[in-house]
Amino acid sequence: MSVEARVTAEHGRLLVGLSGGLGLPDVAPLRQRLLKCLAEQPDAMMLDISALKVQEPLALAVFSTVARQAARWPGIPVVLCAPRWEARHALTLAAYRRLPLTDSVDEARAMLADDRRMLPTISDELLPIKGAARQARNVATDACLRWDLPDLVAPASLIASELVSNVVDHAHTMMTLRMSVRRRYLHIAVRDGSSEPPELRPTTPSASSGRGLMLVKASAHSWGWLPCEGGKVVWASLSTR
Repeated sequence: MSVEARVTAEHGRLLVGLSGGLGLPDVAPLRQRLLKCLAEQPDAMMLDISALKVQEPLALAVFSTVARQAARWPGIPVVLCAPRWEARHALTLAAYRRLPLTDSVDEARAMLADDRRMLPTISDELLPIKGAARQARNVATDACLRWDLPDLVAPASLIASELVSNVVDHAHTMMTLRMSVRRRYLHIAVRDGSSEPPELRPTTPSASSGRGLMLVKASAHSWGWLPCEGGKVVWASLSTR
């Protein structure tokens, strides 16, 4: 990848400084790198592209792709900062007009500091043992009641339990359960130490196992997974409306 990414943590947000030349061959590896940043579940992600030379304007689509994923999960804003003149011109095209754009990183910081979408999160570290699913249900119930979402107690508890059970049954690693609420969605995510992707395993009604992710898919508004440093994150969202 000819694009270099320098990641800095800033009070719960991530500042990603991009430099080098951005062409179509760089899209896939850059997308993977930025998705791994999203898997850290920051409060926001600022992309400083002041040192990025856009060699092929079509390659800017990578930022639209990442911004769409960020909106689905973990529900955070992605802001492009300080583009060079050629990038700014390309970003005025209709395909990119919905991308938040600021003249500087400081302007992005000020904008995000005034962002009322940032709400608290609840997380818990769990061992890969039999009682982990019960603890996940307790955490989900506490989160829903704390955030005045009583109608979501049942589906959130089910999803949290199944995601945790999947780690216990297949990954066998320590895990982090994290729940957060944004304007429109309650997000549930479990991070584990296995890089193996989750698998949907359709089963018959009489099957006793293998139906966890099928239940998650049926209960959630949307779900998916992302690779992260040292493993993966499996997530699901429930509409708060």
